[in-house]
Amino acid sequence: MSNECICEYAMSHEVQAMCKVAKGPDHGPAPIPEEGKWVQSKQITDISGYTHGIGWCAPQQGACKLSLNVKNGIIEEALVETIGCSGMTHSAAMAAEILPGKTLLEALNTDLVCDAINTAMRELFLQIVYGRTQSAFSEGGLVIGAGMEDLGKGARSMVGTMYGTKAKGVRYLEMTEGYCTRMALDADDQVIGYEFVSLGKMTDFIKKGMEPIVAYAKAIGTYGIFADAVKYIDPRKE
Repeated sequence: MSNECICEYAMSHEVQAMCKVAKGPDHGPAPIPEEGKWVQSKQITDISGYTHGIGWCAPQQGACKLSLNVKNGIIEEALVETIGCSGMTHSAAMAAEILPGKTLLEALNTDLVCDAINTAMRELFLQIVYGRTQSAFSEGGLVIGAGMEDLGKGARSMVGTMYGTKAKGVRYLEMTEGYCTRMALDADDQVIGYEFVSLGKMTDFIKKGMEPIVAYAKAIGTYGIFADAVKYIDPRKE
């Protein structure tokens, strides 16, 4: 058997001296689910999907939830949500401008300003290229705008902020519904509900010309058996 081998790359003397052994199995990559199809992805343009991922910064003082809508390898939509670090919100503003229009590979190798956002991009890359997306089995995938729909009518991130001490117990500060204004306690001083104001709704009312005090009252809601409380407390003051 001839030891000659046609190769465009330089080879060491040891490799040049080897005889060629024919390759047997050559069935390509394993297919992954993408938007209702099974795809053998061989290049970035083969990748599509909508998904979320979480990233954290090196000191672990803040986190980012990143949502990307990828079509044919291009990021068409990006939602960047951050918490725990004031500078991270400014980094998110830059990342939301940087990401759309980039290929997945470009985005993976782009400085997205903040460690947490960069980490989230890495985690999303792994999800997407392995076919672990939210839209893996949704025919045609999700429309551009799915990220805004995730935020809900108020177009605000869902945030939970709770504080507690052994000495004084728990305080509800922010729920998905909004900013917690009062907590409802029963006769044993246990929490049985809370009152909140939906900041998104209130702001929309004011933008439409409603007086702030009226908008505030209109945006208030309650959860649990709030009306049956023995005592109400302001979680930030009492």
